Amino acid sequence: MKLILGMCQRVGRIGFWRGLVNFWTIIFFASIVYDFLNHNILDESNIILTIAGIYCAALAIYSAEKEFRRWNKVHDSIHPGELYALLWTILIIGIVIAQPLFHIEYKMPAEVSASYIAVISILAITRESKSFYQKKVARK
Repeated sequence: MKLILGMCQRVGRIGFWRGLVNFWTIIFFASIVYDFLNHNILDESNIILTIAGIYCAALAIYSAEKEFRRWNKVHDSIHPGELYALLWTILIIGIVIAQPLFHIEYKMPAEVSASYIAVISILAITRESKSFYQKKVARK
């Protein structure tokens, strides 16, 4: 029972969600690269879909938790979401450039494109929320 209570307390911490997002980012990127090099083998078996769903859910929860903490004056650490957007952009551009360069036949799964759009959208929303919060604090 102590183990379960300890795990529940960890889940409530922002560091847990950050770690989970980082973990699934690595898994997702590795899966995308593997899928690219192996001609959509993971996409055909819906593994990419499953990983994308878990990744986007974890990212959404982490981002929402971070914004909730900011607005309740509990969030004080800085972990820029721009890094995720930059890594995603590099990955997508890398695939687009490598495909014709190495003559690899690859059809980018819709889940990969959708996840990239989700990352950029979450970044835009959280940046706007942060800006609005900073303006609100500055007025006081």
